[in-house]
Amino acid sequence: MSDTPNPDLGTTRCSQGSVASAPTISVVVATRDRPEVLARCLASLARQTAAPLEIVVVDDGSADAQAVRAVVARARAEGPDGARWVLIEGGGHGPAAARNLGARCACAAIVCFTDDDCRPEPDWAQRLRAGCAGGAAAAGTTTADPEAGPAAAASQLITHTLQLASLDAAAGTLGFAPTCNLACSASILREVPFDETFPLAAGEDRDWCSRLASAGVALRFVPDAVVEHRPRMGVGGLLRQQARYGRGAVRFRGAGAQRRLSGRAFYGRLARAAVRGGPRIAALVGLAQVAGAAGAVREAAAR
Repeated sequence: MSDTPNPDLGTTRCSQGSVASAPTISVVVATRDRPEVLARCLASLARQTAAPLEIVVVDDGSADAQAVRAVVARARAEGPDGARWVLIEGGGHGPAAARNLGARCACAAIVCFTDDDCRPEPDWAQRLRAGCAGGAAAAGTTTADPEAGPAAAASQLITHTLQLASLDAAAGTLGFAPTCNLACSASILREVPFDETFPLAAGEDRDWCSRLASAGVALRFVPDAVVEHRPRMGVGGLLRQQARYGRGAVRFRGAGAQRRLSGRAFYGRLARAAVRGGPRIAALVGLAQVAGAAGAVREAAAR
C-alpha cells in the first residue's frame, strides 16, 4: 500500500486504493495502539451489504504505525472489490480530532462512525444511511460482546441506559448516542464538527449530540443498526473509564450554560437495569458510579 500526500490534510498523509465508482457511505474508524482489535473491526466492515463503501482508518499516533498499516493493507487485499480504503496518520490529539480528520478526508455524502473495538452487523451502514434521510443524523443499538466479560457488560449497560433515557419515543429521536454507532451527512459534520478541546474519549459524544440538537438536527434512533462492542477491560479498566467519563461530564456541563447532567430518572432506570443483570453486574455498576463521581470531583477541582 503506497502513501500519497493529501493536500486537504496538511502534513497528514493518506493511503488509498482504486475505486470503481464513488462510495455511497464512508465509515470512519479512529484507532490507536490496537492493531489486532482493528483487524476484527475492518473484517466486519468488509462484510457490509452497503456498496460501494469507503473505509477511512485514522491512526491517532500509534507507537507501531507499521502494524496498523499492515492491518489495513491486509483488509484491503481480502476485502470486496470496489471498496475504497483510506489510511490517515493523525497527530495523536484524541478521538474528537481523529474523527474530524477522517470526516474531512471522507468522500461520501453519508459518514458513519464506529470504534476499532467494535464489530458492526452486515446491514449496519445501510440501515444508518436510511436513518439519515431528510437531513437527520442516525444512531443504532450497541451491545456488549458476551465474551468481553462482566466489566465490559457493565460499561455497556451504563452507556445503553443513558442512550435510552434520552429517547423521545413519540418522535423516535435521541438526545445522546455514543460515537461507536453514529451517522450523519458530511454537510452536517462541516457545520457541527466534534469539539477537539475534549482531549479524551469522554464527553465529546455528549457535547456533539447537544450541539447537533442546538443546530436543529434530529438524531433518529435506528434500533436495528447493531454494533457489537468488545472492549478489553477488567474491573480496573472499568473504573478508569468511568472516572474519565466523570471528568468528561464536567467538561460537557461547563461548555454550555443550559446543559444538564443525568437526573434521578436516569439513575433509577440504571439501578433497575443493573439489578436485572445480576449481582455481579449490579456491583460493578455501583463501583462504576463511585469512580465516575470521583472523576467529576477531580475535574471540578482542577477547574
